[in-house]
Amino acid sequence: MAFQLSAEHEAIRDAVREFGENELKPVAEEHDREHKYPEELRRKAAEYDFVAPNIPIEYDGAGMDKISSTIVTEELWRADPGIGSAVGSAGFGTDMIIEFGDDWMKEEWLPKIANGETASCSMISEPAHGSNVAGIETVAEKDGDEYVLNGNKMWITNGTVADVGVLMAKTSPDEGHKGITAFLVEMDRDGIETDKITNKLGIRASDLAEVVVDDVRVPEENVIGEVDEGFYQLMEFFASGRTSVAAQAVGAAQGALDAAIEYANQREQFDQKISDFQAIQHKIAEMATKVEAARSLTYRAATQVEQENQDVAAQYSSMAKYFASEISVEVADEGIQVHGGSGYVTDYPAERYYRDARITKIYEGTSEIQKNIIADQIL
Repeated sequence: MAFQLSAEHEAIRDAVREFGENELKPVAEEHDREHKYPEELRRKAAEYDFVAPNIPIEYDGAGMDKISSTIVTEELWRADPGIGSAVGSAGFGTDMIIEFGDDWMKEEWLPKIANGETASCSMISEPAHGSNVAGIETVAEKDGDEYVLNGNKMWITNGTVADVGVLMAKTSPDEGHKGITAFLVEMDRDGIETDKITNKLGIRASDLAEVVVDDVRVPEENVIGEVDEGFYQLMEFFASGRTSVAAQAVGAAQGALDAAIEYANQREQFDQKISDFQAIQHKIAEMATKVEAARSLTYRAATQVEQENQDVAAQYSSMAKYFASEISVEVADEGIQVHGGSGYVTDYPAERYYRDARITKIYEGTSEIQKNIIADQIL
């Protein structure tokens, strides 16, 4: 399948790359070392429409197509996966609001997110339920014209910095996946407690938290879409989400490759640059080929998502997510090898790309889950 970026897509890539080089890279090591959430950079990125670029123009967003959003994600992660993750995830849950939310939800929250005023979060995973969304135990009981929410959400990106979130809860607990409902939840409601998770291997600039909801009351108007339809609504966005993670992985891999090339052209051994050695040249060639293959598959998946070919998009997004995440870790690992001992210390970005890339094999469905999906589609 031939694929050619438009002039507009290339312009977006150039703009995000310049932003990443000038704004993200210089402070990447500091944010990683201090586990520092980049709120100022999020606001600055929003000025260029790099925050939640999927938000429609009528709500102050950029209204970008999926290919454009994929490019933005890739380039942010190429500059630095940690800050790129924080900026790129600031609109978590907005797809659900855009597609199924009432007008008041869109009018109140989408402009604030698009403008960088706040971040949103998506509260799905639980301590005992990650890949098994249907098994969530958080419940929502109807009480008059309100719902009372109780449960424990885990690994929630933006959990301590978001002002609003989309929370999945069981409204019909005995119905499995058929009894899940999506709620818009303002994070300052009584009964919500958040605990920041700091002992992470990578993407340390990104906010991650445990969220406990204890008798949290929300009005019935906060239901997103239809009661008991939350699981089916969520399924509509998995292909898009997995394509985004594939773009993250490609970006991290490209960043690791860039760092390896720069180091190889500077480092000298035996009176010559190590880039003159065939062993290093072969590593760089293999890394570059893998990155380009992952990028091509990711863009193909993005094209299918944009064209709303649901079955095809499901297959290719899982392929892209699986392949790109595996390649990202391989390339980052080879990047450390190119650096030698220098790759094992924080003086160079090689080790950071290695740590950051690893998460892409886990969230939005592990590599094992993706292989199950691919096999189901094919067989």
